[in-house]
Amino acid sequence: MATRVVKSFGIGALVARATLAWIRSDPRAAQLERTNFRGRTVTLAGGPALAAGATVAAAAGAPSPAVAAAVLTAGATSGAVGFYDDLVGNRPEQKSAKGFAGHVGALREGRVTSGAIKIAGLGAAGLAAAALLGRDPGVRAHRGRRRGGAVRRTADVLLGAGVIAGTANLVNLLDLRPGRALKAGALIGTPLAVGRGAGVAAGTLGAGAALLPSDLGEEIMLGDSGANALGALLGVALAARTGPAGRAALLTVLAGLTAASEKVSFTKVIQDTPWLRELDALGRRPPE
Repeated sequence: MATRVVKSFGIGALVARATLAWIRSDPRAAQLERTNFRGRTVTLAGGPALAAGATVAAAAGAPSPAVAAAVLTAGATSGAVGFYDDLVGNRPEQKSAKGFAGHVGALREGRVTSGAIKIAGLGAAGLAAAALLGRDPGVRAHRGRRRGGAVRRTADVLLGAGVIAGTANLVNLLDLRPGRALKAGALIGTPLAVGRGAGVAAGTLGAGAALLPSDLGEEIMLGDSGANALGALLGVALAARTGPAGRAALLTVLAGLTAASEKVSFTKVIQDTPWLRELDALGRRPPE
């Protein structure tokens, strides 16, 4: 077990760094440059690099083919739709729609935003990944001895999909300062890097650890691609380790935090809470 965890962590780190170097060497890499909150020029290359490294490593560390398939589905899809939103969402006509409510409002007006496409993609990825998890014997064991049928299985898949998509969205909401999303991912994923399926979390953490110095140094940014993939993969790890009651509890917390984000600034909360402020700033490039 320990060997698989270490191997998955190493694969994640190697693939993430190699992918980052490959993307940055491409002649079109300048198209990924953005300006961060301090006016520094950074590259979005960190997003697909994290998505690739974490997905490959998490799949390699999966305890069964069913979990590996769930990981590949969630990681690749969330990374892809997030990258699409990173590229297209920067256009002037897309910037007016902010948050879930903004994208829903745009749909009511007949406009399909890149954010709406991302939301749909995350939901579809969550459903497919949760259905695949249901084929894994270890995941089925969390259901206990109760027998249900189609209704119970459907409810279980819906709860799992909510956890996967909700975690992807939550990590993305936190990705407003260098290193914040990766630190949050480490806090969520570290307890999951023990026990059955630990390789899924370990692979995800390995990719994040490899890119953390570049993120804190304001050389790269994760964007929606990296943050969504990170959250979705951790969501798979969470869903794989919980039964219906656990998934329902997780989904309640995720829904509450998401609803709160529409009214409260997470950045302000962090800045107003001393220990969160210190943790958030730890290792970050100092202001010039």
